[in-house]
Amino acid sequence: MAIRDLSPFFAPHSIAVVGAGERATSSGGAIMQMLRQAGYGGRVVPVNPKGGTIFGYDSVTSIGAIDPPVDLAVIVIRPDAILEAVREAADRGIRNLLILPGGFAEAGAVGVARNEALLKLAADRGLTIAGPNCAGIVHLDPAWRFAATFLRDLPPGAAAGSGNGLAFISQSGALAEEFIDKANTRNLPLTSVVSVGNAVHLGVEDYLAWLGDRPEIGAALLYVESIEDHERFRGVARAVAAIKPVIALFGGRTEIGGRAASAHTGAVANDDAAIDAFCTSCGVVRVESLRRLLLAAKAFGRFPQGLGKRALILSNSGGPGVLCADRASLEGLDLGALPAAMADVLRQRLPPEASVANPIDLLADAREDRFGLAFEAAMNHAGQAYDMVMMIHVVPFMVDASPVIARLADLAAASRLPLLHSMMGTLPGKADWFATMERAGVPMFNDVEEMAEAAGLLASYPALRESVCGKVPSPVTFRDRRRP
Repeated sequence: MAIRDLSPFFAPHSIAVVGAGERATSSGGAIMQMLRQAGYGGRVVPVNPKGGTIFGYDSVTSIGAIDPPVDLAVIVIRPDAILEAVREAADRGIRNLLILPGGFAEAGAVGVARNEALLKLAADRGLTIAGPNCAGIVHLDPAWRFAATFLRDLPPGAAAGSGNGLAFISQSGALAEEFIDKANTRNLPLTSVVSVGNAVHLGVEDYLAWLGDRPEIGAALLYVESIEDHERFRGVARAVAAIKPVIALFGGRTEIGGRAASAHTGAVANDDAAIDAFCTSCGVVRVESLRRLLLAAKAFGRFPQGLGKRALILSNSGGPGVLCADRASLEGLDLGALPAAMADVLRQRLPPEASVANPIDLLADAREDRFGLAFEAAMNHAGQAYDMVMMIHVVPFMVDASPVIARLADLAAASRLPLLHSMMGTLPGKADWFATMERAGVPMFNDVEEMAEAAGLLASYPALRESVCGKVPSPVTFRDRRRP
């Protein structure tokens, strides 16, 4: 399937901001601030009828004065002036426009008429439009950082060359803002954020196709209420899911939520079974809550190709180990018995009260020696038996957790056996302990059940990927979710 080139919207080398200003509370001021905060290195042309210098850039008083034309015009002026601005941009040879304000199809009869005029103008002049009625686009590719948005903050991005950046494509600007906030607090490698808006030209599938083809993006996450062409979406999703995970949260899956989605995006309600079948046919990992979408981001941000289903639980506390085992089983993970060689080592060297099974219970007073012994035994004797280790670390008052963390971080950094780690209880050194493990490549969790949920999401992707590599999907009844 041909991929539409959206590089002018994600990595433009020159942009104009129509409606630019320096007032922090204005849309034009917000766009200029975020460009600077992102470290955008291209040519910036502010357009403001008053002229002058804006954020250190010499402005022009009209779109017609932009010389030479720019790759992208970002429009943040009042809705009744937008059509004329689009016409002037077309006259100036600017073919790509990002329109943030609303006042179009979502805004009654006047807005519908304005939307039809915009579509006709774009068709007549060969324009491509992102939006309108959106919060903008962020793409923090380390090679070329760009942000044209009035969202309050930027995501953290991913390390250069890691290939594990996350993209979030959302039909809700508010959820885009929430995702950025959580990415910063949870250390998620969120690199790209798209607020789709009204999608007069560019819908979820267009952004998914382009971002899915980018080497800096390891996984794509979606918030979807309406799909205009579900066959096209399926084709794009399957092509992306064959090489990297696509995880989707569908809003409007209940009768009441469906009515709310209809008011928001014109969606037509579908039941859970239809959404499940559609996602499976697309190769998409479906989640049913924003909480699980964020868990998926945490998991796939570290292991973008997913993991197998065979899991070992290694704990120093019985109750949390039981809860983790319950949730792991419900998530479809396989908690197989310990290999004999590993069990022998542990029985010889652990206290007799320890439980040598799956889950392993190292007992509450376990220090770095026991934790290190158990993980090394797993690496040495169980690398072919398990696809991951889920470790539970409760910190009692009589144990210093810092040496445990240091030992596990050293082992995990050199291990081929993936490790997920949760810490429970009162954690005076939580920030430092979590940071140490995260630097070693270990995703950290506050809750054993959330860790098991994340592991289950990771384990669901390989089978979906296999299902879309060469198989023709069975017909699925899934209604177009946008009204005619």
